[in-house]
Amino acid sequence: MFSALSLLALLVLSITGLPVEVPNSRITLPMTRRLKFSNSTNLVQHDEARVAVLRDYSTHGRRYHINLQNSDSIYVVSVGIGNPSTNYHLIVDTSSAVTWVGASTPYMRTSSSFNTGEPIRKGYGPDAFFGTLWTDAVTLLDDFTATRMPIGVLSNPRGFVHDGILGIGPVGATHGTLPNHPRDALPTITECLYTQHVIQPLIGIFFRPTALDGNDDGQLSFGQLDPTMYIDNVGFTLIVIVLFQWYHPHPPSSHYWGFDQRITYGAEPILDQTAGILDSGLTFIAIAPCVYLESASNKDAYDRYRTATGANLDAATGLLTITLAQYNNLLDLNFHIGEEVYSLKPNAQIWPRSINQAVNGIDGAIYLVVKNLGIPDGGCNFLLGYAFLQRFYTVLDGRFSRIGFAKTRFTDAGTN
Repeated sequence: MFSALSLLALLVLSITGLPVEVPNSRITLPMTRRLKFSNSTNLVQHDEARVAVLRDYSTHGRRYHINLQNSDSIYVVSVGIGNPSTNYHLIVDTSSAVTWVGASTPYMRTSSSFNTGEPIRKGYGPDAFFGTLWTDAVTLLDDFTATRMPIGVLSNPRGFVHDGILGIGPVGATHGTLPNHPRDALPTITECLYTQHVIQPLIGIFFRPTALDGNDDGQLSFGQLDPTMYIDNVGFTLIVIVLFQWYHPHPPSSHYWGFDQRITYGAEPILDQTAGILDSGLTFIAIAPCVYLESASNKDAYDRYRTATGANLDAATGLLTITLAQYNNLLDLNFHIGEEVYSLKPNAQIWPRSINQAVNGIDGAIYLVVKNLGIPDGGCNFLLGYAFLQRFYTVLDGRFSRIGFAKTRFTDAGTN
């Protein structure tokens, strides 16, 4: 059997190792949003299930893997695998770093396919899925191919309504995916393209907010940013890196696109400087209920936001709801990241009223997109989902271990 350790030795030149000379090329892929309404579940319930995995992680120290196969709101891109290639529609996931195929469209073996024989898994419990580690040619566009890239070929694609996942998380998110070698990591799509002299290890993400005309797709760029997608300078901050594992042996933010920030509502503090995660598998913005402010330790962050807005919890949806008069009095919700401040205007803080049925809401009601994370401080005190991502251009910079944001023409748009 081909061991994972031997496989990594053959496949990877670490991105943190010697510099690699690569062209300044840009690969631009259109993303298509898939939004479906279900009688059995909705977007709020999906988010709660996704966060529940984090709760289990924080309580039991399990690796933080969060699954997307049953999501009602995702973005997909078309990716070619094999030689000759078969096109697969893969879910874009910032909290995964492995590419998975073999769900709706069966995996087609070609001359470039190699079975390592190593088992691979993602997640735990009833939502976990398993497969075998293969290597294959992965093509993003006709002239941009990563050869011998590791992929997971699903053996239990039950419930998966799409072809698989394109994981664009950092390499830390691959730890624990190989049961026989839990300490080993796998190279990501950007690492493979970088070490094979194809592109720089840089990703630009643009998600368009929900629009009445139905045009709410996005764009995924590899190698270089697309300056037509943002209107301001990109502000960067370093991602969370844990130096002392004895202090926090299971820090989820450090394995993903995690970073530090603080949140204010107008000038009022909501959340002190703390670590959290950017997550394209989450629809809403979730903040922890038990991260106390030094200035007002009698209220948690979520409750401070609820009180400041005057919102009430709606039992039918699980979301905070406000009246039209309260909406007219909303202040900006500010995310202080690095040296920059990224503000959600009042319209960006509410759920798109044209699709209230997606959250089991009623027509004309106004729901807020900030939710209770539902877990105490466990190394991850906020999750920024589409409600944030659709308002800012996002940059994932693997080479310099940083994440960046910039305003777009939709940052202040009144689309909701």
